[in-house]
Amino acid sequence: MVTIGLTHYLIVSAALFCCGVFVMTTKRNAIGLLIGVELVLNAAALNFVAFDRYIEAARIDGLIAALFVIVLAAAEAAIAVAICINVYKNLASVDVDRANQLNG
Repeated sequence: MVTIGLTHYLIVSAALFCCGVFVMTTKRNAIGLLIGVELVLNAAALNFVAFDRYIEAARIDGLIAALFVIVLAAAEAAIAVAICINVYKNLASVDVDRANQLNG
């Protein structure tokens, strides 16, 4: 029987982080960028929880740090979705390259 260790969690977290960075660099619309940012934040939260579980000498509680990451992600998503709706209302598109036309 195989036990799941810290290395397994770190590999999954690295894969999530790489997927998030890939999405952020390749997508042109704001919704795709938000998904990439959420993947990166989830990778960080997974690291916090994994290190809290497997390293006893951690100075910060990983579950509390992960909770802060989740709260930050929720606030970021709410604000970003409001900005996306406003950009779509003004430009009829959520293309990030066209958003520079909103200069006042």
